[in-house]
Amino acid sequence: MRVLVVEDEQELAETIRDGLNREGFTVDLAHDGVDGLWIATERPHGAYDAIVLDIMLPGLNGYEICRQLRAREVWTPVLMLTAKDGEHDEADALDLGADDYMVKPFSFVVLIAHLRALIRRGAPERPAILSAGDLTLDPAQRRVCRGDTHIPVTPREFALLEFLLRNRGRAVTKTAIIENV
Repeated sequence: MRVLVVEDEQELAETIRDGLNREGFTVDLAHDGVDGLWIATERPHGAYDAIVLDIMLPGLNGYEICRQLRAREVWTPVLMLTAKDGEHDEADALDLGADDYMVKPFSFVVLIAHLRALIRRGAPERPAILSAGDLTLDPAQRRVCRGDTHIPVTPREFALLEFLLRNRGRAVTKTAIIENV
């Protein structure tokens, strides 16, 4: 299993690499956001089974890297590993496309378990912006547009539209709608 670790603290990055190597992972390192994004996008599609990404990086921060990866349709699972422990930080990371979030200091055993779980789930294609024709829904910004025109919707309308777009092409029951919206 191949993992990219993007971490600017070199000693920590090397410690993570060494620990993952002992667990059978192959690890590539990047120490700034620009290199991390370049490595994640320029390697052949599917080169990495997971990406461990710090948020506070020189060059590009982890939020921007994650946003750009998803915009470029790179669906490799991303685990944010960061010192930022606020609930809004975690929500922002997940809304921008991260798959998991861990706060430093962390347990290495738990990091391995999170990585294995992400890799087991794989990287199904999941666009950050949902669409049907010229209708688009951006869950991170909670924004709905038809073409270039913004459409104001209530939270319930947004949730219903998001549910229907995520189940596009499938018949959904009234019960499923009620349970999910």
